[in-house]
Amino acid sequence: MAFIKTEINGKIATLSLNNESKLNALSKSLIEECVAFFKQCKTKKVLVVLIKAEHNKQNVWSAGHDINELPEGHRDPLGYYDPLEVLLRKVREYPGPVIAVVKGGVWGGACDLIMTCDLVYADKTSTFAITPAKIGIPYNITGILNFINHIGLNRAKEMFFTAKPIDSEKAEKWGIVNQILETNEVDARALEVAQQICSNSSLAISVIKEQFHTLTNAGASLPPICFERIEGLRREVYDSHDYAEGILSFKEKRKPVFLGE
Repeated sequence: MAFIKTEINGKIATLSLNNESKLNALSKSLIEECVAFFKQCKTKKVLVVLIKAEHNKQNVWSAGHDINELPEGHRDPLGYYDPLEVLLRKVREYPGPVIAVVKGGVWGGACDLIMTCDLVYADKTSTFAITPAKIGIPYNITGILNFINHIGLNRAKEMFFTAKPIDSEKAEKWGIVNQILETNEVDARALEVAQQICSNSSLAISVIKEQFHTLTNAGASLPPICFERIEGLRREVYDSHDYAEGILSFKEKRKPVFLGE
């Protein structure tokens, strides 16, 4: 595989993001490889999947969405069939725990991926930032709700509104990660937890994971009129000058000039 490295060892599989030139950005090609690997793991009855990232010089676990692949306007950049949304559903629906092993910066959509994993173990260099506001992207309902469910309303607002990274200590305090360790201890700890999980009933774990998913989303149903209003508001953003300017400024490597229209 060109953009990821994979390994299956009994009931435990490892998926490593491996596109250093793009800081492991979640491009369509990389995500397609990830989705294919999750399907392979399910077929082989793998219970635990570890998601890692190969080391890069800038110490970035993943830069999130590949901005060059986002639509330049007049189309929802985070629709149901957007590649990242497909990957997030694969992680949520996988019939066993998915564990993120994090070293370095986690940006944008990659932060949503981390939040979607069942467990997260990270080193002290790790930082976490959700950055759609920096480039004028109207984030989707599922993603917003994912953050609210994990860290609460006000903390989610702080992350989205400021787009500033939070450090590993705060991430652990907020419950984004299960445990912060020294860099040379993270892989061993994640593997230890995976092995502990594999000593239990895979059927029970699969059902329990589904219960967690169902219960955390039980209060998330919206009346149709509310859903339609939110989608209408999002459409105003991705049809706007600011959205097009955010994408263009990223490609031109300059600070965006937002007009609020």
